[in-house]
Amino acid sequence: MSTVFHKIVSGEIPCYKIYEDEDFLAFLDINPVCDGHTLLIPKEYSKWVWDVPKYNEYFAVARKIANHFRKVTSNDFVSMKVIGIDVPYAHIHILPYDPQYKNKSHFSHDYALEIQRKFSMITL
Repeated sequence: MSTVFHKIVSGEIPCYKIYEDEDFLAFLDINPVCDGHTLLIPKEYSKWVWDVPKYNEYFAVARKIANHFRKVTSNDFVSMKVIGIDVPYAHIHILPYDPQYKNKSHFSHDYALEIQRKFSMITL
């Protein structure tokens, strides 16, 4: 099986990285519901979040990203969603609160670079 997330991990498809370590990768969702809408995936394939071998570390990274987003936005509210049906690959949606919630369907390269600079935990 090869999903879009397999291709992102392998580098076959580019992404706008927010966080990366040897086990996990976080990047901007290309269909964001708010600025900073990020997906966190394990680099080692698991179909379900509950089956990720380093489950505790996975959620520790999610917390690290959420805390970073709280600082970036000066807002305590960051939500996380585990839906699991969009792509058959474990992933967590991390969503900084956006009081001006609106569908960000205008996703473009320039928009993504602006948001990546704002939210990234990686030195760009």
